[in-house]
Amino acid sequence: MRQAGEELWKQMGLRLSEYERILEILGREPNETELGIFSAMWSEHCGYKHSKKYLRLLPSRSERVFQGPGENAGVVLLGNGTGVALKVESHNHPSAVEPFQGAATGIGGILRDILTMGARPICFLDSLRFGPADDGIVRYLMDGVVSGISFYGNCVGVPTVAGEVFFNESFRGNPLVNVMCVGVIPDPHSMARGVTGDPGNVVMVVGSKTGRDGIRGAAFASLGLSEDSQKDRPSVQIGDPFTGKLLIEACLEVIARGLIVGIQDMGAAGLTSSASEMAGRSGTGMIIDLDLVPKREEGMTPYEIMLSESQERMLIVAEQEKVQAIMECFERWGLDAAVVGKVTADGRLRLLEKGAQVADIPVDPLVSPPVYDPPAERPAYMDEIQYLDTSKIPAPDDLGEALKRLMGRPNIASKRWVYEQYDYLVGTDTVASPGAADAAVLRIKDSGDAAGTEYGVAVTIDCNSRYCFLDPRRGAMQAVLEASRNLSMVGAEPIAITDCLNFGNPERPEVYWQFQESIRGLAHVAESLGIPVVSGNVSFYNECDGGKRAVFPSPAVGMVGEVEDVRRIASSAFKDEGDIIFLVGPMASGLIPFAGENSAWETPGSGAEEGGEIGGSEYLEMVTGEVRGLPPAAIPSIEAKVQALIRSAIRDGKVKSAHDCAEGGLAVAIAECCIQGDRGARIILEEKGRADFILFGETQSRAIVTLSPADQGWFEEQARNAGVPVRVAGKVSGEDDPLVIDVVSGGSHKSLKISVDELREAWEGTIPGLFDDDGDVNGGDGRG
Repeated sequence: MRQAGEELWKQMGLRLSEYERILEILGREPNETELGIFSAMWSEHCGYKHSKKYLRLLPSRSERVFQGPGENAGVVLLGNGTGVALKVESHNHPSAVEPFQGAATGIGGILRDILTMGARPICFLDSLRFGPADDGIVRYLMDGVVSGISFYGNCVGVPTVAGEVFFNESFRGNPLVNVMCVGVIPDPHSMARGVTGDPGNVVMVVGSKTGRDGIRGAAFASLGLSEDSQKDRPSVQIGDPFTGKLLIEACLEVIARGLIVGIQDMGAAGLTSSASEMAGRSGTGMIIDLDLVPKREEGMTPYEIMLSESQERMLIVAEQEKVQAIMECFERWGLDAAVVGKVTADGRLRLLEKGAQVADIPVDPLVSPPVYDPPAERPAYMDEIQYLDTSKIPAPDDLGEALKRLMGRPNIASKRWVYEQYDYLVGTDTVASPGAADAAVLRIKDSGDAAGTEYGVAVTIDCNSRYCFLDPRRGAMQAVLEASRNLSMVGAEPIAITDCLNFGNPERPEVYWQFQESIRGLAHVAESLGIPVVSGNVSFYNECDGGKRAVFPSPAVGMVGEVEDVRRIASSAFKDEGDIIFLVGPMASGLIPFAGENSAWETPGSGAEEGGEIGGSEYLEMVTGEVRGLPPAAIPSIEAKVQALIRSAIRDGKVKSAHDCAEGGLAVAIAECCIQGDRGARIILEEKGRADFILFGETQSRAIVTLSPADQGWFEEQARNAGVPVRVAGKVSGEDDPLVIDVVSGGSHKSLKISVDELREAWEGTIPGLFDDDGDVNGGDGRG
């Protein structure tokens, strides 16, 4: 018996020490169902075994936080008292083996996390990472993922309004699909929670019927990918967005009517996690009769019922006298609702089948998996990859041609092909849509006042995986800084973070070191800027080739900002001929005094002394084919001042456009403003160093801002008072004028001149060029 049990725990991904602990907890051998329940709840995906200790370092409190970590999503308050729920999660492994359904069910799952709080979902965001764009299989995966996101989001009627797409060799075979959802609760005091209330309350399963799809999906998400991973396709759930829409309305109705005590999404580990987590939060137990669970397949075993991850299902706890009203509501919406059990006082999860008890597990140890803190070690290769001999980087003969090549790089090129597959206007609340501004903006319905002011939220998600590979702490810091900068570029006050932390195998010392360093970087900047982390997700074991290759560490930072009046926001497009173009923030040369005087992460990156920080830059990879060097400095004190100045000027109605400098540097940022506004520009930069480093270096905490000539003096005075470096870089030109940039450095003078149409063609043509006109992947299905 013991030998058979050992074989089973190995198959379920448990360690010997964990199996022995289960024996101690139960005082006997577990049966298959009990062992399956433990393996799911103690999986990395559900149990956070390697991350719990360090996640506590993240700041999670502020006067705006209404619900922090611990529930299905975080909730923060706007100035008018409205609650905003936010959460991001990964669906990486499912999307690697079944891209369409993997991505679609990722959208459905994150939607239900928001719904479970009693919030109406108002938007999705996606953070996607793939291997090289010229690879046929990568294009097949990308096509499937984007189609899956658009299918579910469009059908369920929630707009997908923002996101990012990043390409790098490390993601070949293991794409990252991180999806974020934001919802609104008009009265946060009516917020729902995943609790059971008192013993005797009734347990109900509502929504779709339970099938065999997605069984053991949580365990699948907690293992590395291999050549054999295609056999795990049955572990990927099947989504039904039309049922998902009905579920939204039915759940919001029973919550609004005060009919429920608690509600929980049946996400990872299905009925297992929803039942045990609700009981665990409440210090209660639960007894469930599996014969009463609505099923769509005959002969399902207790193991299959408990571990199924069939979509569009919720677990509800209610008082007995309200059950009939709940059932009538779900029947009216065409959904199943069945009483399957009750809350108990014994602190145990007990399962019945045909009147016999088939599982009996104490809840507390079930929801308290072992916590691991394995060795962490800075990789020996760090010194090598951070070293960069800038003298060996060839200077381009034609700066305009170099800019054109950069604009066509997949990481910089327009992602219109992606976001135009999404219905980003459904609901009619999208004020700033994808591509129009640095962050998407949505109005909050019924938030207007007598003056016509309408509250809104700005949303974004960001991460530069190259920076994180070269310096995980600095890269994670930059993810927070850029996300907050994007919000500030539309005039929004950043108020909350949700993060999705993507890494390789945490049992490898170098990966665990990357994870620890990233957490410390996130915590430092979040604390410095006063932006709490209210929810999130950790995804380990993102690697392939039998564990030989891990993805670049990718701590994606989703962020929400408050917009006090959606009529006062900024877009990135240049507006009128003659407008003054300001460069706000420091050039690389202005960071040199920081070297050695502050923390290691404020030391300027590679190339700063020669005009631009090009370590880890898109330009460096384009020219040399390498990802190396020290990434740009991360200086929260400078960032906070720059962002505050721009937010204030936008709210005062003075700023006509605002766009941050990120991938590709200053020249790419200006070119994007020209393309968006269909206007040229004339720029003069007087700096020390190489012209290509000045133009394409990725020094952070900078933005391109335009104002009317009449407001130039006012803005310069505001900047002096705020202690922010600003300079007039040039003027906006006419519709048919080119982009001209003159770089004056010492005794040298170099000029860049190129038509905006040429830049647009390179920028907008790259991603569609990967696919046929009908949306199919060039080269067939991408597999041959």
